[in-house]
This record gives sequence, structure tokens and C-alpha cells, in this order.
Amino acid sequence: MEEFRRAYARLCAAPQEPVLRRLRERGAAPGRGRLDLAAQSLSLETCGALGRLLPGAAPFTEVALGDCGLSGEGVTLLLHGLCSNTTVKLLDLKGNNLRSMGAEALGKLLRQNKSIRSLILEWNSLGMGEEGFSSFCQGLGANSFLQRLDLRSNQINHQGAGELAMALKQNTSLQELDLRWNNIGLLGGRALLNCLHSNKTLKRLELAGNNVPSDILKAVEQAMNHNQDRQTILSETQNRASVLSKEVLSLKDEKTKQFLDLMDTIDKQREEIARSDRMSAARVSQLQEALNEQHSIMNSLKAKLQMTEAALALSEQKVHNLGELLNAMRQEQTSMAECHLKELQQQKQEGADREAKLFRDLSAAGEKNLLLRNQVDELEKKCKIQQDQLFQVKQDLTNTTAELKLRAMQAEERLETEKRRFKQSLEDVESLRVKEVNHLTQHMEASEHSMQERIQKLEAIRIALEEELSQTKAAALTERGQAEEELIKVRNWARLEEQRLEHLEEKLRLMTESRDEAQNCCLKQKQMVAEAQAKASQLSLHADGLRRRLEELQQDLNRKEEEKVTEVNKVKVELQEQIGHLQAERTAQDGLREKIAALERQLKALSSSHRESMLDKEGEISVLLEKLRMKEADISRMREEEAQRASFLQNAIMAYVQGSPLGTHSSRK
Repeated sequence: MEEFRRAYARLCAAPQEPVLRRLRERGAAPGRGRLDLAAQSLSLETCGALGRLLPGAAPFTEVALGDCGLSGEGVTLLLHGLCSNTTVKLLDLKGNNLRSMGAEALGKLLRQNKSIRSLILEWNSLGMGEEGFSSFCQGLGANSFLQRLDLRSNQINHQGAGELAMALKQNTSLQELDLRWNNIGLLGGRALLNCLHSNKTLKRLELAGNNVPSDILKAVEQAMNHNQDRQTILSETQNRASVLSKEVLSLKDEKTKQFLDLMDTIDKQREEIARSDRMSAARVSQLQEALNEQHSIMNSLKAKLQMTEAALALSEQKVHNLGELLNAMRQEQTSMAECHLKELQQQKQEGADREAKLFRDLSAAGEKNLLLRNQVDELEKKCKIQQDQLFQVKQDLTNTTAELKLRAMQAEERLETEKRRFKQSLEDVESLRVKEVNHLTQHMEASEHSMQERIQKLEAIRIALEEELSQTKAAALTERGQAEEELIKVRNWARLEEQRLEHLEEKLRLMTESRDEAQNCCLKQKQMVAEAQAKASQLSLHADGLRRRLEELQQDLNRKEEEKVTEVNKVKVELQEQIGHLQAERTAQDGLREKIAALERQLKALSSSHRESMLDKEGEISVLLEKLRMKEADISRMREEEAQRASFLQNAIMAYVQGSPLGTHSSRK
């Protein structure tokens, strides 16, 4: 509230003291959700300020502006601010003598605002202007949030009541309407009564003090009671429907849970069956693999026997062949020695050729080094040129600094002359001088910074060139090392060839030793054949035992398959029983749904019959009212006829009395 008061004081050029005092009192009070400026004569400026403060998230739910003497322009400014407000629920504008302009502003408010639930317009004159009140009624018809409207003592005639009736036909949210102490009359009452046939949300309609006949008031009261009964029935039916829907949803959830549990148990049983099948299949496969391994071992042993026999035959042939080979090898050795001598001579020639090539490569590498040195010299020249450029840049820096200093001196001299001439404007001139000096210093700093950046770049280029020089020198060294390594490789290759000749001589000696070893191996292989035959007999006995084990496992498998079939049949029977239970529950659910539909149809039938009975009763009431009017007309006509007869009789009696002798005697006396 204190912030609101400060904002009001800031917006108004001349804020009203009573308004500030009231806002201060309300700020100190505990309940700050109400803006109460009742009985304060608000000016147009105050209305404009309030209209600018209220559109935002103002911290008020109630706004009381009763008996404030608001003008039409002030009301439009205030209500324009409330059009976009989203917090105010109650608006009190009673006793402000609002007319056509205020009615138009209220109609705009009702069309745009979506938060106001209660609107108090007592003791105004909204019914005086037909156009303004019609726009107010149009806004009321377009509004779908207002619930309570107070229009007491607003000089509303039967035409205004007709406009209100048209608005009430379109409105779907208004529940209370107070029209007491207006000039609605018979026609306005009938219009309001007719609109109540289409409006089913209005619960309370006050029409006292409007010269409305009692029968219309009774009919309006009956319509209000009918609307209240209808809304209570609707609320009860909605509650019942919500309860039934919740029960149906709970039943559906329970059934789905039960069904899911059943499916989970079925899945678990299936997984267990599949696991047992996999285990049995794995055991069978293991046994089959063991059998296959035994068969393969037997086959391998047989193959080994055959191989050993073949090896014996081959070894005997090798013994014969080795003698022949020794003779052939001696002859070949002599021929190979001659060939190796020739190859050594060729290799020596090739080594000489390679050395010549390497010398050529070395000369080429030296030429490359000279080229690289020339490039290095050129790069050094470039570095010198860039250093000269750096020196020139530094000279330019010194020149620019000298020029800037001269400019600063000139600026100071100008400032002194301006001080002598313009003593009154000393402060402004000093500020300008400070700005110019700052600008010049900033310019100098920027230029120095740019020069430093250029120097850094040139140094980076110099470093890069030095790195390239070092890389080229390293490349030259690596090439030289590679050439020397190739020379060393050629020399090593020649040494390896000499070692190869020695190795061949050792090989001949080893061949003679291997012949003796082959004869010993033949004897050992004969012993191995005897041992393999003994092992083959043992493995055949072991294979017979494994066949018996396989037959036993096959019998176990058949027994387990029979047990599995019985278990599957049991599970199928249980599933069929569960499916039967689920179908029975589904039929029960269908029965419940049919009952719900039947109850809804009964509700619809009851509501339609209730409507028809109400319409019949209303028709009967209208017929009885017309009969009462006819009887009252007959009674009035009979009373007039009796009065005429009585007057005729009185005149006749008076004439008779005057014509009789008693009358003449009395007249003489």
C-alpha cells in the first residue's frame, strides 16, 4: 500500500491530501487487499492516476469508490485502467450519479475484464441515457464472469428493463441481480419474466418498488426457485456421475491389475518351462559333444597309427635317400662354393656402385645445404628489413607523441585565452578541456597499443623464421645421418653373406647327425605304436560305458518331457479358468455400465418430465391468472352496474319524494 501511495504521489502533479491520508491509514491497517476511497471527492487528475496504476498487478481484490462525485471523464479513466486488471473481484461505484458516459465505460469494462465477480452500482442514473444503458447491457450479455450486480435506484424504465432482459438471455454467469426502486413497471416486468425462460443461471432477482404487479413478482419468484432447484439437481447429478465414474475407473484399475498379475504369473511359468527346456537341451548337447569327442579321439588315434606306420615307411626311405643326398650335397657344395664366390664378386661390384651413388647423394645434399643457407641468408635479410620497419614505426610513435604534446600545449594556450575572455563560463570550459585531454590520451594509448601489437606480430614472424632455419638445419643433419646409415647397412650385408657361407657348412654337418637321429626315432615310433594299440582298447571300453550313460540320460529326458506336458496341461486348465473368471467380471462390468446408462436415461427422463410438468404448471398458472383477470373485470363491471342502479334508484326516490304532498309541504315550511 505504501508503494501504491508513492506511485500515486509521483503521478499526480497536485495529489489530494484526503486521498493520501486514506491510503496511509489503509497501509497501516492489517487488511491491505481493499482500496477504500469512499466519500472522497476525487478529481480528474486523481482518476487518471488511479487508472494508470490499476492495470498492472495491483495488490487489491476490492475497490470501493462510493459517493466520490465522479464525473463521466473520471469514470472512463478509472474503468479504462480496470479493463486489463486481473486481481480486483469487487467494484463499488454507488452514489456517483453515473449517466450515459459512465454506462458506456461500464459496458466496455464488462466486455474486457475477466476478474470482477461483484459490481455495485446503487444510487446512480444509468437508466437516464438509452444509448449508454444499451451499451452497458451489451457488455453484460458478452460477460461470462460477473456473478452479482446491484442496480438499485438507477431510474431504469421499461425500455431499460427490455435491454436487460436481452442481455440476460445471452449471459451465462450472473447469479444475483438487484433492481429494486426503479421504474420498470408492467412491461419491464413481463420482459424480465420472459427472459427467465432461457436464462437458467440466475438465482436471485429483486424487483420490489418498481410498480410490478404481484402476479409477475410471484412468477419471477417461481422461476428463481425453479432455477435453484435445477442447479441443485444438476450439481447432484454431476456429483453422482463423478462418483460413478470414479468407481468405474477404480474397478477398471483393479481388473487391469488382476489381469496384469495373471499375465505376469503366466510369463513366469513360461520362462521357467523354457529355462528347464534349455537346461535339458544343454545337458543333451554336452553329452552329445562328449560322445563326439570320444569318437574324434578314437579316429585321431587310428589316424596316428596310420601316420606312424607311414612315417616308419618314410623314415626307411629317408635313410636310403640320405646316403644319396650326402653324395649329391658334396657335389653341390663344391658348385655352391663357386657360385658364392661369383655372387660375392657381384655384390662387391654392387657395393662399389652403391658407394658411388651415396657419394653422389652426399654431393646433392651438400648442394641442398648451400641452397638452404642461401634461403637462411635471405630470411636474415628480411628480418633486418623488418627490424628497420620496426625502427621506423618507433620513430613514427615518437613523432606522433611529439605532435600530440604540441596539440596539448596549443589546447592549453587556447584554454588560457578562453579563461581570460570568458570568466563566467570557467566550469564548462574546464570540463571541455578535461574531455579533450582524455580523448587525446585515449587516442595516444590506442595508437601505442596498436604499435605494440604490430611490434609483437613482427617479433612473432622473426621467431617463426628462426624456427624454419632450425628445422632446415635439422633436416640436413638427418639426411646426412641417413646416408651414413645406408653405408653401414651395405657393409653389414657383406658380413652377413660371409656368415651365410659358414652356416651352410654347419648345415651339412647337422644333416649327418639328423640321419642317425632318424634311425633312433624309428625305434621309438615302433614302441609308440604298441602303446597306442593298448590305449585304443581302453578307449573302446570307455566308449561302451558312455553309450550306456547316454541311454540312461535319454530315458530321463523322456520322463521329464512327460512331466512338462502334464504341467503345461495344468497351466492351460488354470488359464482357461482365469479367462472364464475374467469374462464373468467383464459381463458384470457390462451390467454395471448398462445400469449406469439406465440411471442416466432415468435422470434424463426425470429432468424432461420435470421440465414438462413445470411448463404445464406455468401454463395452468397463466390460465388461472387470465381467469382471475376476467373475474376481476366482471366484478368491476357488476360493481359499476350496481352503482349505476343505485344512482338511478336514488334519483327516482328523490324525484318521488319531491313529487309527493309531503315533499310540497316540507318545501312550504
